[in-house]
Amino acid sequence: MTAHLDGAIRDGRHHMQIRVYYEDTDFSGIVYHANYLRFMERGRTNHLRLMGAEQHALFAEAQAETPGFAFVVRSMHLDYLKPARMDDVLDVVTWPIAVKGASITLAQEVRRGHDLLVKAEVRVAFISEGRAQPIPKALRTLLKADL
Repeated sequence: MTAHLDGAIRDGRHHMQIRVYYEDTDFSGIVYHANYLRFMERGRTNHLRLMGAEQHALFAEAQAETPGFAFVVRSMHLDYLKPARMDDVLDVVTWPIAVKGASITLAQEVRRGHDLLVKAEVRVAFISEGRAQPIPKALRTLLKADL
């Protein structure tokens, strides 16, 4: 019923639109650099949701397999290429590029039409009790199916 809010998966990549609001901008009227991180976090979350990984169910299954787990951003590399401004409609694009033992690497782009504004590579680690753990089978299978 709310799937339209989550974006869509096309050609193995998740696309989600975001409108830039006044609160997203700095004093010069362009999107504050840290707000792109929020946009991309929403993209990663909705990507999983549309792939069938309803987070509550997935987390319950992972909790049974690996108690006390968490996903943490291990590393992130960003290139800011062009600015976005208030009222721009942005496309946040997300796709997995590697699924390894305890981590997933995703590529992300923020676009305005055909213009690439920001590109990122994000490595997310799966941990339990402060230590890296193998990613649960359900999530590994789900993500590999999209590679």
